[in-house]
Amino acid sequence: MANSETLQVTMPSETEVALTRTFNASRKMVFDAWTKPELLKRWLGVRNGWTFAVCEVDLRVGGKYRYVWRKESTGTDMGMGGEFREIVAPQRLVATERFDDPWYAGEALDTTVFIERDGKTTVTTTVLCDSRDVRDAMIGSGMATGIEESYQKLDEFLASEASAGNA
Repeated sequence: MANSETLQVTMPSETEVALTRTFNASRKMVFDAWTKPELLKRWLGVRNGWTFAVCEVDLRVGGKYRYVWRKESTGTDMGMGGEFREIVAPQRLVATERFDDPWYAGEALDTTVFIERDGKTTVTTTVLCDSRDVRDAMIGSGMATGIEESYQKLDEFLASEASAGNA
């Protein structure tokens, strides 16, 4: 089934941005897509000529994750990583985030909550920034467009899994 949902961006406080989107899949399936490297590689940031060159996830409190995207046409790499602070599968993830070539100051803290209702899962990621200026720079960066494009890829992946009977 096609998903008609789109990304909603709000600012719950002066230092936070919240990104909310609903997916036509169970919470477990969406959580797995968020946390398993073989599934992440199928949707996260894979758009506009970018590939997922490195995807490492040590899913435990204190474990680290590492992502590197590559744009072959320009030879550009974009890397980021962080550490898991809290994991309540399949309900909640809390992790730090820092880019290799920082485009904002400091480190962000991402809290992602997965809520299932009537076979659909609403995911809200709240990003806590070091300052209002950092939050505003994130919002002004066009990140919402890239995130929504990734979420559309996630929709396609989830739909293919459902049609294959893997839901």
